[in-house]
Amino acid sequence: MSDEDVMPYARFDSVEGLLQRGRGLGAVRALQDPLAAAPFVYDGLRRDWRWDSLDDRACYLAGLVRDLGLSLAPVVGLLAGDEAQCRRTVDVLELLALDGDDEAREALRSYVREGTHWVHVLESVSAVWPLEWWEDLGEVARARIGGEPEPPWFTEPWARFGIEVQRPAPGPAPHDLTGLAVDELLDLLAGARPGAGSKIEALRELSRRDPDEGLIPLVPSLVTPDGRRPLPLLRRAVDRLGALAVPAARRWAADEREWLARLGSDVLADHLGPEVIPVLVAELADQWRTRAWCGPDATARRLARFGPAASEAVADLRRFWLRTPHSYERAAYLEALAAIDPGGLDYAHTESLWDCEERARLLGVAHAPDHPASLERIAALRDDPMETPDVRAGAEARLAATTSPCSP
Repeated sequence: MSDEDVMPYARFDSVEGLLQRGRGLGAVRALQDPLAAAPFVYDGLRRDWRWDSLDDRACYLAGLVRDLGLSLAPVVGLLAGDEAQCRRTVDVLELLALDGDDEAREALRSYVREGTHWVHVLESVSAVWPLEWWEDLGEVARARIGGEPEPPWFTEPWARFGIEVQRPAPGPAPHDLTGLAVDELLDLLAGARPGAGSKIEALRELSRRDPDEGLIPLVPSLVTPDGRRPLPLLRRAVDRLGALAVPAARRWAADEREWLARLGSDVLADHLGPEVIPVLVAELADQWRTRAWCGPDATARRLARFGPAASEAVADLRRFWLRTPHSYERAAYLEALAAIDPGGLDYAHTESLWDCEERARLLGVAHAPDHPASLERIAALRDDPMETPDVRAGAEARLAATTSPCSP
């Protein structure tokens, strides 16, 4: 999903819109009226409402199917869709199988025997299921692999079945630059050491070293051949410079080259003092005005370091948290709100216990109030076989701290 005009989202405060965005409140309200919510859950399985591929929905949707007691038949039917729809459906079904749903497990095993995209399905389940759930499919795999246009790429499960996998053609061996001094790496970036290694390799090595101001005058020249983007790893190398890059960043920020101006502005936003707050507040306001769903999380993180002094950003941070379809960024808005204006966030942290994003659920686990409903949900996360290891561990630690006799 990348164009709101192609698949317009429902209102952010409706059950349909909340579920499309993966909000925790959507799951809570769906549980209150499963019959009314069921069509929206099935729609979320059928269509990809993620704004970006970084957004997560598999655990969220699997949990809804389970907790609402929905029929699995419409979900299994989606395996017959195109490859993208099949992959999304596999992600949900394999989690439901881990939760003990035999119908989900057998649906995927049957698909390996007969389905079109069976290679991906077998690779996917072999990565998350116990060995005994899929090892007996080796005979099926050996019989079907000959009908594929080319051998698979991944080692497992194919090596276990004695099936040949593709070996990528070896590319040129990277240069080992670990023995070069910083001055030599800078010479390579300046073009003074032809054949000694690529500029990207030099930037990678510089990113591992102590910061050196010698990189600063070279930054404007470290651009892709089309002149539109910085070389890969340049930003990481500049980040290592920290405040040393601020004087030059003031010049970069005024440069007519868009990529360099953006880099300069980012350095200033990361390292200047409170004088940059109005600039960041204005940037966030402009991002909201233009509905720039990708990127405001970085602005939010920069504002968060100023705490209450950035209070003018609170309204827009709340708007983004409530409305963004780019669920991956939602946790950054909540973290910024907690740093700037922490009062009244109990509801947001509690809702986050049902959020589609792992980072948001972790925030909920850490900060939701000790109310019975919150603790019950945290206990469910701890015991949920579909949950991520980090969320389960975080939930266990929170409950242990809550029940400890030494707890305040």
